[in-house]
Amino acid sequence: MNRVLVTGAASGLGAALVRRFAERGDRVLATDLHVPGDSDVTWRTLDVTSEDDWAAARDWVAQQWGGLDVLVNNAGVAGGGRIELTTLEDWRWIFEINLFGVVRGTRAFTPMLKAQGSGRIVNTASLAGLVHPPGMGSYNAVKAAVVAFSETTAHELAPYGVGCTAVCPSYFRTNLMASMRGSDTDLAEHIGKLVESSPITADDIAGAVLEAIDRGDDLVLPDEPARAAYALKLADRKAYDEQMRGIARRMSERMKERTS
Repeated sequence: MNRVLVTGAASGLGAALVRRFAERGDRVLATDLHVPGDSDVTWRTLDVTSEDDWAAARDWVAQQWGGLDVLVNNAGVAGGGRIELTTLEDWRWIFEINLFGVVRGTRAFTPMLKAQGSGRIVNTASLAGLVHPPGMGSYNAVKAAVVAFSETTAHELAPYGVGCTAVCPSYFRTNLMASMRGSDTDLAEHIGKLVESSPITADDIAGAVLEAIDRGDDLVLPDEPARAAYALKLADRKAYDEQMRGIARRMSERMKERTS
């Protein structure tokens, strides 16, 4: 039975992960900005941008459980937009939550995990961290940073018996788009349709994540579209680049139609 802390646990992938962990008998501390009033698991309010909240969560885990087996840095927001339409404020906002939230959580619990000589950190990145379509500069960049930080963490903590997994799903049905910020409404509408039409659910991704944790994987592409897209990039960079430029051409054509 693992002791697990999940951020961004109130909805989407976070909620699915909490259910999956709890169903198999793990002890779960579910955290989010807003705590549901009624639940079968233990909840704490945790703002991933607050070092004080992270310190309080670490202290609770130490006092109540005496350690932690799995830290899931899952909380995140949606963003993106074409280069000239994404403000620096929007860039700072998404990095503060999606990257520095992961960094804060990892820093808060690393001493504990090192001392106990075991544990795993799981960081929710995205296929966007490996495959970089046009119109998503800030989101691609922040998720690529999460992948890079996760790999570094895996190498650095391996001598202490601690692992780190980066999770890189493609589009799946979730409410992440509710947090979408930016003035590129055409892109937001397009991505929203891709999310809504995906046959993949948050529960599908959560199941694959738990299997990857149990195997000790450092990188997991939990769905077939993600695996296929990344495989194309690795195997045939010319075909991959043409596919990405095709997306850019269609994006440009849509904008011409809207303004004509």
